[in-house]
Amino acid sequence: MRGSIGLAVLVALFAATPAFATGTPEQRAACSDDAFRFCNDYVPDAFAVERCLRAHISELSPACRKELGAPRKAKRS
Repeated sequence: MRGSIGLAVLVALFAATPAFATGTPEQRAACSDDAFRFCNDYVPDAFAVERCLRAHISELSPACRKELGAPRKAKRS
């Protein structure tokens, strides 16, 4: 049952807008965990989810930051 709900939320998350929804499978895979962690309250509004993800950009996984086009953090020596 929980898997069905999660799948329904993912479909709603990525079906609502062209910008984020029509992303590649790699983009969806990279950001879905972060979307649930930080932006679950905004589902199914994919525009709001994307804005939320960008608001949490420094907390996102490196893969999701890359997919959102965020610059890499400079490594400190």
